[in-house]
Amino acid sequence: MEIAFIAAQTEAAEAARARLTARYGDCAVKDANVIVALGGDGLMLECLHKVLGTKLPVYGMNCGSVGFMMNEYHEEDLPGRIARSLSSVLHPLRMHAITASGVVEEAMAMNEVALLRQLRQAAKIRISVDHRERLAELICDGVLISTPAGSTAYNLSAHGPIIPLTANLLPLTPISAFRPRRWRGALLPSTADVLFEILEPEKRPVAAVADFTEVRNVVSVAVSEDRSIGATVLFDPDRALSERILTEQFTA
Repeated sequence: MEIAFIAAQTEAAEAARARLTARYGDCAVKDANVIVALGGDGLMLECLHKVLGTKLPVYGMNCGSVGFMMNEYHEEDLPGRIARSLSSVLHPLRMHAITASGVVEEAMAMNEVALLRQLRQAAKIRISVDHRERLAELICDGVLISTPAGSTAYNLSAHGPIIPLTANLLPLTPISAFRPRRWRGALLPSTADVLFEILEPEKRPVAAVADFTEVRNVVSVAVSEDRSIGATVLFDPDRALSERILTEQFTA
């Protein structure tokens, strides 16, 4: 088994990488059978973008803080743990954003696509699903649409629902909605094509963020799940991602 180790830029992760490479060897990503990510969820997200559209799986070990997407850190029998691991294939969201100057920007998101106000005034956003207007005007700090895997991240912090991996749903969640004040969002089928149109963009500018990619002064943002590509994550049998997402729904 050829392993490529990737570590976060922290003292703990770098030290772990040094010990593991001394024990198991190391190789370039292009020559690897698997990537072992040492760090936290941020590093895992970077690695998923790196392998997106390839068959190279990522096995993470937590050297960070939360580590929801990571396995526990143990140095013993790493090849055996990888061989016994369970895989989950995650599909990204594809963002197609148009700016006020007419520039088209595209990006992929493994967690979520979020629209956020840029200035002190609330954003005004029209939302259409599958070419049908569903909300004529959402006045808010922002709104996001997430993948099931990303539903436990920013989506959950914005009081959105946690979605099981097999549910084939995408949560659409407002961020500090002012009007409609009681709107809590929606659950959309994974096949949905969602269009966000910015109202009064000069007065109320909005940025769109797809994981690491930020596009400022957008006037429209189209988002849909891309099932044609994916990224494979490996988990120890007792830490399967689907089970962790289910457990998270019963955690206070």
